[in-house]
This record gives sequence, C-alpha cells and structure tokens, in this order.
Amino acid sequence: MNATPHILVVDDHREIRDAVSRYLEKNGLRASSARDAAEMDAKLAAGHFDLIVLDVMMPGEDGLSVCRRLSAEGKVPILMLTALGEETDRIVGLELGADDYLPKPFNPRELLARIKAILRRSERGELHAGGLSGRRVGFADWELDTDRRVLISRDGAETSLTTAEFRLLTVLLERPRMVLSRDQLLDLTSGRAAQSFDRAIDNQVSRLRRKIEKDPARPEIITTVRGGGYCLATGVTERP
Repeated sequence: MNATPHILVVDDHREIRDAVSRYLEKNGLRASSARDAAEMDAKLAAGHFDLIVLDVMMPGEDGLSVCRRLSAEGKVPILMLTALGEETDRIVGLELGADDYLPKPFNPRELLARIKAILRRSERGELHAGGLSGRRVGFADWELDTDRRVLISRDGAETSLTTAEFRLLTVLLERPRMVLSRDQLLDLTSGRAAQSFDRAIDNQVSRLRRKIEKDPARPEIITTVRGGGYCLATGVTERP
C-alpha cells in the first residue's frame, strides 16, 4: 500500500487543477483532480484520499454544499479555496467543517504548508475527537458519544453536531474549567491563526450554545470570560 498522502484537487478551472496537481507531485505528494462535485464523487468512490482541496465556486453543486455533505461523513479533511475578499464563504466553510481555507490567488508554497499541517493533525487524530476518541463523556445534563458525534440528553433524546461544533466541543471537554482565548480555540480546532475580524469561533460557540444551553442568552455551560475567551464551566466524567 502506498503510504504517500493522496490529495484530490477539485476545481472547475483546468489550469488551476493541473498547476496545483503538478506542484504537489513535485513536492512528494500524490495528486488527482476533478472538475466538479460529480467527478469528485466518482473519484472518492474509486479510491482513498487523504485530503481534498476544494474550490467554493463551482458549477452544479458548489463547494459549500460539498463541504457540508462530506463533513457529515467526517472522513476526509478539507482545505477550501475561496475567492479573495469572500469572508462569508470562509467563515461558513469553517462552520460546515472545513479544516482550513486559502483565498485565491494563493502562493503554492503556502498551499503546500497548509496541506502538510492538516495531514500532520490528521495523523495525530486531532481533526476528530482528539484524546476523547472512542469514548462517551458526560457534562452538565449531556452525554457526548464521540464515535457517532451525537449529544444525548438525560431523557435519551439525541442531537447531532456539525463537524465544527463537534471539534469545538471536544476541545472544551478536554480542558474543563480552563479559559481558552479565541486564538487558542481557533488553533486547537482548525490549526490556524485568527485573521482580522475573524468571527468563526464566536459563531460556532453561538451555534453550540443553542443546542446545549437551557437559555443560550444566559449560558451556564460554555461561559464567556470578559477579555479572555470561553470556558467550559462544568466538570467532565467518562461514561461506560
């Protein structure tokens, strides 16, 4: 079995697909390409890939829709390519589960560096449940099944989590009662530094609060620390 990471480049511009694929292969990776979501699905069904470089703007099913669909399966890390200045696409992409983004036009060396960073985190298991992988943990009135990525309430009702929500929650559960800054949370969940006016973490916290808090406007589980960041203000126990 070939241990060299295999990257799938999905972009409707042939010049970009070919140039990125050649550059990745020149730097020791394997690369295949697809022009749209349909061709991507065919390639994924036919073989194994370690990461997908996915363009947002594509004919047919766009990159955000593809990201949502693939993230629900939680199998292949995704690096999204976004148009320069489309901040909304970047934030939404991260919320849907993309592991990183890169605005066009981009430096191939930066693309390679980001791909390698995602692959390193993937090998260490940090893109999924981290040290909680395969476990069931309890906090407040909830239990998290990390294998199925679902929250279970005391009465047995289940609530699904997006990939971004799952990553954020597991980072907090691994560090109960610890104050984590937005920059720390962004680094731990996505492996990247915050950009100016980056609201990705705030948006993810808000979405997660709507699922776990009795009153999201007055959160008691994930609290805001003025000037600091966020804190899981409850204990965590392992469940059988």
